[in-house]
Amino acid sequence: MPREAGTPNTSQCLAAGGFAGMAVDVALFPLDTIKTRLQAKAGFIASGGFRGIYSGLSSAVIGSSPGAAMFFLTYEQVKAGCERNVPKKYQPFVHMFAASAGEIAACLVRVPTEVIKQRLQAKHHASLAGAIRGTYATEGLLGFYRGYLTQVVREIPFTCIQFPIYEYLKQSHTLRQGRPIKSWEAAVCGSLAGGTAAALTTPLDVVKTRVMLSTKGMGAHLEYSGIVSTLTRIAREEGVRALFSGIVPRTIWISVGGFVFLGSYEKVKAVLIEAGIFAHK
Repeated sequence: MPREAGTPNTSQCLAAGGFAGMAVDVALFPLDTIKTRLQAKAGFIASGGFRGIYSGLSSAVIGSSPGAAMFFLTYEQVKAGCERNVPKKYQPFVHMFAASAGEIAACLVRVPTEVIKQRLQAKHHASLAGAIRGTYATEGLLGFYRGYLTQVVREIPFTCIQFPIYEYLKQSHTLRQGRPIKSWEAAVCGSLAGGTAAALTTPLDVVKTRVMLSTKGMGAHLEYSGIVSTLTRIAREEGVRALFSGIVPRTIWISVGGFVFLGSYEKVKAVLIEAGIFAHK
């Protein structure tokens, strides 16, 4: 089946997504560290405070490009396939479905590096190698996928909010201006959509952080497992307010991140398509 104009191929998705993932994770890593420490059971100061806010950067860099590339590869291909067969009035559901498929695929790459990154950020280990050895020694290979379901459950609502808003804002702006949207304008759309989704899904992010920071043998009072049980336990023991721990840095981080991430993705994608780079699969 011929590819529609403006639809990137596999190689272009991988290249643009990989670049975008690397750019946003490196640029905004300190805010992510602060957010993780605010959400940790031990508390912000005990988890490191403002010290070593680049702890875990190496793990994030390793996973950012492959994870983002996997997301956009899946998202673009599923979206293009569905848009050809689904009436326009149902397009928001297409974007939700495509984004959800993208997150499920991306989490296969992202979760192991996220587990190691957060444990380094919370000062559970002193080095990347130590975090990898410690996780494997106490939990085996499955330890690297601790919180996978929690991550997926957090990401799917997030993307189901973010991407329909993002695509709607882009389409509306294009219709008003009567021309294709520019990369910086798409970045603004990404920022607004990302910030909205970030604030609304903060409780799920808190749950994900607690589960990923838990390890076997920590003791029942420190170990968390299960989405619903962790959600209700935090609300019962610490109050509902604790479920919104880190909402300010998370919203700022993802608003700015949405600008950098989606703006750079759209820019690199447009350059690759226009220049014919990676034009063949």
